[in-house]
Amino acid sequence: MSTVLTQTADIAEAVRHMAHKARAAARQLATLNGQQKNAALVRMAEGLLAGQTAILAANAADVEAAKAGGLATAMIGRLTLTPAKIAAMAAGIREIAQQVDPVGQTIEAYERPNGLRIEKRRVPIGVIAIIYESRPNVTSDAAALCLKSSNACILRGGKESLQTNQAIAAVVRKALTDAGISSDAVQVLESPDRAAVGALVTAEGLVDLVIPRGGESLIRAVVEQATVPVIKHYKGVCHIYIDKDADPDMAVNVAYSAKVDGCAVCNTTECLLVHKDIAARVLPRLAARFRDAHVEMRSDTRSLGLLQNAKLANDDDWGREFLDLIIAIRQVNSMDEAIAHIDQYGSQHTDAIVTGNIGAAQKFVQQVDSASVMVNASTRWADGYEYGLGAEIGISTDKLHARGPMGAADLCTYKFIVTGNGHIRA
Repeated sequence: MSTVLTQTADIAEAVRHMAHKARAAARQLATLNGQQKNAALVRMAEGLLAGQTAILAANAADVEAAKAGGLATAMIGRLTLTPAKIAAMAAGIREIAQQVDPVGQTIEAYERPNGLRIEKRRVPIGVIAIIYESRPNVTSDAAALCLKSSNACILRGGKESLQTNQAIAAVVRKALTDAGISSDAVQVLESPDRAAVGALVTAEGLVDLVIPRGGESLIRAVVEQATVPVIKHYKGVCHIYIDKDADPDMAVNVAYSAKVDGCAVCNTTECLLVHKDIAARVLPRLAARFRDAHVEMRSDTRSLGLLQNAKLANDDDWGREFLDLIIAIRQVNSMDEAIAHIDQYGSQHTDAIVTGNIGAAQKFVQQVDSASVMVNASTRWADGYEYGLGAEIGISTDKLHARGPMGAADLCTYKFIVTGNGHIRA
């Protein structure tokens, strides 16, 4: 059920009511087998394609309102759906349906000398709240991943995508009902009031986990309020280090693509580090391509002469998430200096090395403490769909429970099952 709250409503009580219904639905989900869940997922995918006319009409209304309201161009890009995007959403759900059911998997099992059998089994987390901005595809992605992992979810999208989220949620909930599953397994909280978020993230005992997706300000606001556990990443300050043994053509192509092919997302490269021994062979070529793509370059003093029209970087440009056609560029004397820079300014999201030296690649992978580390590949590959997860519930830079792009298995915890034969402990 989609719940719209007004300023005069008891928001906290309404949110708790939703959470109680989600908890009841979660108990039903825990009893479902993989075939039942997959049947509902297939219905979701088919429903998105069959209902795309209504979804696109709702999205067009949201986009028009967003433009009139002065929403940033990058955010409008995230908000806008097309038939191709809806097809990709449906394909992601189908891929999730084809995956092995993570629920009930035995992680390990063994027998103690006293005859007790110990089994560590994967189980759902329970009720998950997802709070997000702009991207309406999160509505179907989150619903599908939560269903696959037998979790109920409460979704709270941004007001700019309200009509689109409603249209997608209607498809999802109909698919659940048609498959004999409680539609309370997926609920949409539509209140624009911030108090609704506060009530959701403090519903201890009813909500088990909160996952915020959006800009740093949203995520920090959630973390500051939450008493329920939160999995998150604050920002994506991604680096590419071009090693002295890199292939220049590969280095130029990877660095260019990582900045230009989707500059407003968390896995875009924001800072380029180049070894001094190869700088003259790659930076002028990169600069020419960046200029053609209208990328603003902010450089250290040493690199200015190799980058026509670059600006001198200031201290704030190192460690900054631009989310725009802007990149910071710095020369380094060694890989150790590059790793130290990443350690100081990075966000532990995604960092990459371009090199032809296997030893250098291994050292980079071992010493760079990020959720995803790329070797000779763009940081833009850090994505649940590209990792074969079907979709992602978000990307975590935390180190406890889940890290990197999170799929269905990452929405599970585990329990110990202990089987005896009248065993007592004296």
